[in-house]
Amino acid sequence: MADPYVILNELAQELRPMSQGIGWFESLSAEEQSTTLRLLSHFCIQARATTEDGPESIRRAGLRATHTPAVLIARGRIDQQLGKIASLTPHDERLKSFRLLIAVLAVADERRRERFCSDGCGHAWHRLAVGTPETPA
Repeated sequence: MADPYVILNELAQELRPMSQGIGWFESLSAEEQSTTLRLLSHFCIQARATTEDGPESIRRAGLRATHTPAVLIARGRIDQQLGKIASLTPHDERLKSFRLLIAVLAVADERRRERFCSDGCGHAWHRLAVGTPETPA
């Protein structure tokens, strides 16, 4: 299986199409999906996601404001809400959570790159190759 750290960062950086990411995510067991959502939540916190990232992330994820993950991201402290989003268990909510957390990571990481990494950095995930990634097995 392809490295989930790389796949998630490729999705956030739009180096891999979201349709491919959704296919990969849906191929995971329920336990692996939960682990992936927790990992994504952690990545968002590391990228310094803020509450203000919510509306743009909802838009990028293509969610309606009434979808559970979108409602959660709009409430209170971002670190707490990311954990709640990652803990949603119904299949359709996990898929929405996946799309939203990828979008949150994308928004927060773009800001991080502009502010802290514009002159170069040591983050391996900021040096991923641009190209057409292979479909994960």
